[in-house]
Amino acid sequence: MHRMSRTSPHQHLPSTELSRRGLLRTAGGLTAALAVGASATALTGSTAAAAPATFTHPGMLHAYGELNRAKVRVAAGNEPWLSGWNRLTANSHSAGTWTARPQATIIRGGTGENYSLLYNDIHAAYQNALRWKIAGTTAHGDKARDILNAWSATLTTVTGNADRFLAAGIYGYQFANAAELMRGYSGFDLDRFKTMMLNVFYPLNNQFLNSHNDACITNYWANWDLCTMNSILAIGILCDDAAKYDEAVNYFKNGAGNGSINHAVPFVYDSEGLAQWQESGRDQGHTMMGMGQMGAFCEMAWSQGEDLYGYGDNRFMKAAQYVAKYNLGQDVPFTRYTWGSGQNCAQQAHTVISANSRGQIRPVWDILHYHYARRRGLSVPYITAMAESVRPEGGGGDYGAASGGFDQLGFGTLMYAK
Repeated sequence: MHRMSRTSPHQHLPSTELSRRGLLRTAGGLTAALAVGASATALTGSTAAAAPATFTHPGMLHAYGELNRAKVRVAAGNEPWLSGWNRLTANSHSAGTWTARPQATIIRGGTGENYSLLYNDIHAAYQNALRWKIAGTTAHGDKARDILNAWSATLTTVTGNADRFLAAGIYGYQFANAAELMRGYSGFDLDRFKTMMLNVFYPLNNQFLNSHNDACITNYWANWDLCTMNSILAIGILCDDAAKYDEAVNYFKNGAGNGSINHAVPFVYDSEGLAQWQESGRDQGHTMMGMGQMGAFCEMAWSQGEDLYGYGDNRFMKAAQYVAKYNLGQDVPFTRYTWGSGQNCAQQAHTVISANSRGQIRPVWDILHYHYARRRGLSVPYITAMAESVRPEGGGGDYGAASGGFDQLGFGTLMYAK
């Protein structure tokens, strides 16, 4: 049966300008033309050279344009950036007095779990890094640096039951994003941090995408693949490693597991501009998590000049519209979803959409509204309505103390309002 997650420097230019300058690869352009070959590691079917010739830094969830806009808007006291900023500064994780608790071994799943120490410190590093980037406060820059250095000097192992792969995925990409913000900061040992990411996180990420914990390929829900893909993509960007970047992007396009775009979004209702999400019959909490995970993946790729948001005729956008519409209380179509057919797989099915956790609040919507409605100028009324209902988005620690409250880095209103 399914294993369940227990977690409930170019500025951005318009798509047409990026395409004209040769900076943006789309499904109908260079990416599609090069979509041949085979991945060196992950089970992806066919592959393409996707990595940029030169990586952009900062170039993950926050590129130069977003960081500069937040800095200018907060300084001017403009809304909704100011409300997003106030949400950040009110979070205890953003305090310059945070005390890191690095461990040599992190365990998620099974006996001796201690992974909350890791995710709390990651969010503290990220939030302090944002405060330094936006307000220029040295105390927060120093704190983010010190947290990252403490962990890279200490952590050697992530282990546990199957949930260790979730830990390596979720916390891998989040850790890399915090480090990307601190790149070049005085005293930050980026090389040692890269070594930790390559030796501790990436091997688990790569193992999972290739073997899925020796389980049936459909055994794991979409969010397991997606957090793993995010970590590999983020490590590739952090380390200027084209092979890892390509591994992640190729899996998004062609991967055999449920995180690849055609598996994560199995049914499209073009006449309604909607598409069913793979976990919609499971529950809405994990479906929301999927919006955050795929949104993060697309944003990191976009920062490197690749449009995965629009891949497959806006397939992800249609899924996000679907999820938003249902969680706003409206009806959506649902197609029977089956999985598990084949060797060592017991066939199962979802026959109706799940109302479990319907309307759950997660900070995943402003980034999607920003891209589709603002960057692209598309009509996405359900995404927009969801973003407005959640705004101003907070981050880790604002949505509960359990791990589910830390699945997203958050603060989308501060970083993506426009």
